[in-house]
Parts: sequence; C-alpha cells; structure tokens
Amino acid sequence: MTRRFQRRALTLILATSVALSQVTPAAHAEPHPATLEAWQQSTSVRLDADGSLSDVTALSSGDVWAVGQQEIWDVWKNRGTVRHWNGTSWSEVTLRDATGAGNLRGVAATSPSDVWAVGDGHDGLPYLAHGDAGGFDRVRAEGMRGGDWLGGIDARPGRVVAVGSRDNSWLILTGQGGKWATQESPRDDDEKVLEPGALYGVSNGFAVGDTGKAPLIMHLSGSTWKPMRVPDLPGGYLRDIQVDSPKRALAVGGVYRSDGEVDPLVLSWNGKRWQREELPVTESRLYGVTGDGKGRFWISGFDPSRAAEPFMMRCEKGNCEIIRGDAAKGKDSVRLQAATYLAGKGTVWAVGHAVDARERYTDVVESFGPRDPSLNS
Repeated sequence: MTRRFQRRALTLILATSVALSQVTPAAHAEPHPATLEAWQQSTSVRLDADGSLSDVTALSSGDVWAVGQQEIWDVWKNRGTVRHWNGTSWSEVTLRDATGAGNLRGVAATSPSDVWAVGDGHDGLPYLAHGDAGGFDRVRAEGMRGGDWLGGIDARPGRVVAVGSRDNSWLILTGQGGKWATQESPRDDDEKVLEPGALYGVSNGFAVGDTGKAPLIMHLSGSTWKPMRVPDLPGGYLRDIQVDSPKRALAVGGVYRSDGEVDPLVLSWNGKRWQREELPVTESRLYGVTGDGKGRFWISGFDPSRAAEPFMMRCEKGNCEIIRGDAAKGKDSVRLQAATYLAGKGTVWAVGHAVDARERYTDVVESFGPRDPSLNS
C-alpha cells in the first residue's frame, strides 16, 4: 500500500483502523471559565449494529446534521445514513434513491432546506444528495464518472463544492445555478498528471489534502483553484480545514515518520502564509476541526495512548491544549472523526464511533462546553 493510499484509508474510517513533532506544551495566554472545560456527556444517534458517523454540521442548537454508515461489515446491508437533531431527538432522514448510498463522508448546510451530503454510491459513482428533514434526493452531477472519489463538501448560498480525487489527481466539483463543473490536476501532452494529489476537506474557498508526499492546500482564486505554498513537511497530509475569514484558518492532519508512526499536524493561516503550530506532547491522530468564527478552534481525533477516552484539542492565538472526556464502560477506543460548533451555546459536538473488545462499532456523539442537559438526548 502506498503512502497516499495509507492516508486515504484514514478517511475510509469504517474499512480500516485509523492509523507527532514532540514540543513543549503551550499554555493559553488567557484562562477559560471552568464551564468551558466540561464534557457534557456521551450519547448516540442509535445507528444499526456496526455503525459510525463521519461528519457533522450545525445550523443551530436545534438543527444539527450528521452522516455516516451502518452495518459496515455486511456487504449486502452496508448503507449510508443521514441523521437530524431537532433540538429534542435524533431521527433518520430518508434517502429517496433506489441505487442506494454507501459510506457518506461529508455533510454541509446553508439553511434547513438546503443540506448536502457526499460519499459513495453502490453503483460505483460518487454519491451526492440534497434535501431537508423531509428527505434527500440524489443529484447526478455532470462530469462525474466511475472511479471518482469524493470525501469533503462545503455549501454556501447558491454554491456547493465537493472535493476528492480522480485517478492520481485531485478533483474539485462545483455546483452553481443548476450547473456543474469539475477541475482536476493539469496533465502534460502524454496525459501524465502534473500535480498529483487527493483532497479530503474544503471550507470557504480553501481545500486540503496531500500530494502523496506532502501536504496540499488549494485556494480559489477567481474561478480557478490553485495550490498554495505550505511548509516543507515530507510525509505530511491534511484531513480537514476550518476557515474563519480570509485572514484566519486552521488545517489539521498528520506527518508520517520513517518508522510508520504519525505525528499530529496543525497549520494556521494568517492571510499571508501557512505555518506549523506547536502542539502539546501527544500521540494523537487529528481528523476534524471546527471553530466559533472568532479565532477559537476545536480539533477532534483519537489518542492511542488513552484510547478509551474521547479526545479533542482546543487552539486559540497559537496555543493548543488537550481536552479529554471520561472513558465509558465497554468502549475500548473512541475515535472522533468530525466536530461542529453550536453558535450561541458555546458548545462543540464531535461525532465518530467507539469500538469494543469484540471489534463492534457503535456511533457516538460527544458534547463539550457549558453543562446544559437540554442539548442532548
């Protein structure tokens, strides 16, 4: 397995085990209220056996969307799922499509009636769906073909962008005004890919992934996506990105070491350049990132050294600190694949799955922030 496909396996969280510069821990310049340090509780959307959640997004504390996959080990029953939180309970949202969805990896929303999901179709094509709490319809985007892979999605009013890979190149699909366009790595006269890579996350004009050898960040300039200059990090990759503004963003991922282990990686953008952030000493794998739009970011992941404890990291003003939840009985490991910030509540929800001693998966929703039982079921 090549290093690039090892990294892609990290995004296929249900097919493999999800696979760290050691620096001095940094302290926050300002203390945070004690209520912000509290893990509220661990709950579930109650997927069928061996289910996991891949992504989550919140329009409000009473309008949260999550996607994932159920019955991951059964090739005949394996299917994608969309779940909705209405402020009181989780419910399954119908996918009105006879071909069926496989693993759904990404979800994005601009309003309660404009929600998008992306992943795999059972017909061998990428799966793109659009809908609301009443149900989702599959969208057949022009330009998609067998073998294309989509892993991340971002939606803005009137515009949606999904990212992934095609053959050995990165792939960006843009929908606007009912029309679809694709952009991929340029090729030479012999059809050789000039800029190899794959993209896993996208947010507000930025997309992240890797070239197979180093981190890759693309930026939308006018109507064209162009690669950005990033720190020289051989073996590095990026899994997700949160953009607050043109002058503030955070991207997360890892760096493969020569021994096959992974160092966590966080890159910050100040409007002029990307730089690597110093992190507390940890063996964690970083998967998702969210933010409050004011410079405070939360990163979800997994720490193999304390596998049974939900793991997150908070970063603000160049300083990052580790946050851990309590280990729960029967959960040998907890992997938080994505996170979302609930505006107005000061609360972060992170989703993923727990694995028990018999390798059985259970979806999890972990909430962090002020203790408010009304936010959970």
